[in-house]
This record gives sequence, structure tokens and C-alpha cells, in this order.
Amino acid sequence: MPATGQSHFSEIQSKSVPNGNDSLNEEQIQQEGLEDVTTSLISIPTAGRRFCRQFSEQSVAESGRKALSMAEVEMPGVMRLRKIYGPTKPLKGVRLAGCLHVTAQTGVMIETLRELGAEIRWSCCNPLSTQDHIAAALVKAGIAIFAWKGETEEEKLWCIDQTIYFANGEPLNAILDDGCNLTRIVHEKYLHLTHAIHGCSEETTAGITKLRKLLKSKKLSIPVINVNDSVTKSKFDNNYGCGESLVDGIKRATDTMIGGKTAVIIGYGNVGKGCAKTLSGHGAKVIITEIDPICALQAAMDGYQVTTIAEACKIGHIFVTATGSTELIRGEHIMEMRDMAILCNIGSGQTEIDVVWLK
Repeated sequence: MPATGQSHFSEIQSKSVPNGNDSLNEEQIQQEGLEDVTTSLISIPTAGRRFCRQFSEQSVAESGRKALSMAEVEMPGVMRLRKIYGPTKPLKGVRLAGCLHVTAQTGVMIETLRELGAEIRWSCCNPLSTQDHIAAALVKAGIAIFAWKGETEEEKLWCIDQTIYFANGEPLNAILDDGCNLTRIVHEKYLHLTHAIHGCSEETTAGITKLRKLLKSKKLSIPVINVNDSVTKSKFDNNYGCGESLVDGIKRATDTMIGGKTAVIIGYGNVGKGCAKTLSGHGAKVIITEIDPICALQAAMDGYQVTTIAEACKIGHIFVTATGSTELIRGEHIMEMRDMAILCNIGSGQTEIDVVWLK
């Protein structure tokens, strides 16, 4: 459900914010005369100034609340947990820093974690995935959200930094991560805090790969729950959820017909398998490129043509990277593609396609 109001930035006087807490509570909003807008405070790190991000219509937060209510209906298990454990607050004392997408679904999870007693500070793992109307609704509900759609890389890192220390000055003691974004920063900049962190969860293949490298080099300082390899994640979310999200994203962005087109899937892991199945179900001819011989053989046994990127780039209409790796589609590949080819990435991160070269 898209936001109905437009957002804008307006400068306010730089002021001292206690304990580094840059989110505005309701009292501060009233003092600024912003009662009719939903507001969160951000910073331009290089300029050293603070800006007030205002959603110019109250309906933005209202739209987000409606989307959250709809998502709750689709998440009966999470809502059941809220009902059973909400009264006892089993997460009381947990200062949870999250670095995940800010969507209606994660919004339901965030509010459930708070209902179970946790203190929450949240940033987004992907600068382009935040749903602003959801962020507005969560901010209005009193949750510290440091995320907005279209962050620069510098702003993304600044937002993650804001989740390290909580309003009372105490540091995080639990992490909920995507792509190892927050966990990496903790190990690089806040290693002295790791002794008090109970643990972290990681939900992506790319994030788990990075954590395994840390473990192998004996630099991993906190316990990790590998959510990515759980059956419900790998066999359901990766397989079914990613496929549906891919087709939905392509149609929303391009309004194109998938049937009859040649779709090239780069990577045939659980995500690639789900994407191939969904695109095939929409009538596309699917071609797979895969460097792992076992996965490549699986693709062939599933009935797909298997080839190299160099060959596939000459015949594809739609290209989907699904590996979490880097520089898979490069300039030399793009030069060989047909005019108006569609490039998509559903893997973690933003480096699978050389967008810098493309621009």
C-alpha cells in the first residue's frame, strides 16, 4: 500500500541531543510545532547539521498503520506469540538493534518484539527497500526507526550507528541482522561491546558467508543463530517468497509481459530455484547460469537450459542475479544485451550488477 503523502526535508536548528538519541518523541514534536506531521530526526554526517524529516500529511502514518493491520492478518503465528507472551514480557531487558528491511511484515515483527518486552532501535539493510509509510507508522508508535527510502551509503552507515546506543545511554545487547551489516560494524568499531551481546541472528546467505569467514579467522566475538539455513527460511521464504517478490517487482517497475520472454537466472540456489519456477510459471523460457556443478546439474534435471553468462547475455530479455556475490553482470555483458533488457537483483547487497558502469 503506497504512501499517499509526499515527504520532504526541512532544516531545523542544530541542537544537543542527549545520549546520541536522534529520534523525536511526541513531546519534542509538539515543541517544534509539528503536531500534524509524523517526524523523525536524521543527520547529514558530512555537514554536521541535523534535519527534520517531515511527512507532510498525517495520512502517511495512517496508511502505514493500515498496511500493518493487513500484514497482521497474514501472520497468525507471530500474532499468536504476541497474545501468549505479551503479558509476561519474556524479552524485558533486551536492547535489540535490528538492521533489516522496513516493510509491513518486518513492522509486525518489530511491534511484536516490543510487545514481548524488548527495547528496539532499527535501521535498514538496504537503502532502497524502506517503505516510508511503514517507517512513519512505527515512529508514531514510539519506536526508534532510522531508515528512509533512498539513503546514500553514508547515510545508511550513519543510521546503523544510531542503533548501537539506546536512549538511556546503554549499548545494544542483541542483534537482528540482514547481510551482516550491523554485525560487521559492531566488530569493526564497537568490539569492546561484544562481551555483553547475548547473540545475533542472520537471515541471508550472503550474511552467513561473511560470518563464516569471521569464524574461520577466529574474529567472530558473539554467538550467531543461522536463520538462513533453517527449513522455514530456505525452503519457504527463499523458494516461494522470493519468486513471488521478483515477479511483483518486475511488473511494478516495468509493466511488462513475462510470458514468451527469455529469463536468465544467475545462481541456482534456493532463491534461484524459486525465481526460476515462478518465472517459468508465468510463461518465460528460463535459462540458468551456475558455477556450482551440483546446482548446475540440478537445473538441468529440472528441465532448464544451463549455459554461461557470456552466452546467455546475447539472448535474454530479463536477467536476475540471485547469488549474494559481486560483479556477476559487468559492462562487457551489458554491451552484448539487447536493447531494453531488464536487469534485476534479488540477492543480498547491491554489487551483483555493475550499476556504476551502467550509469
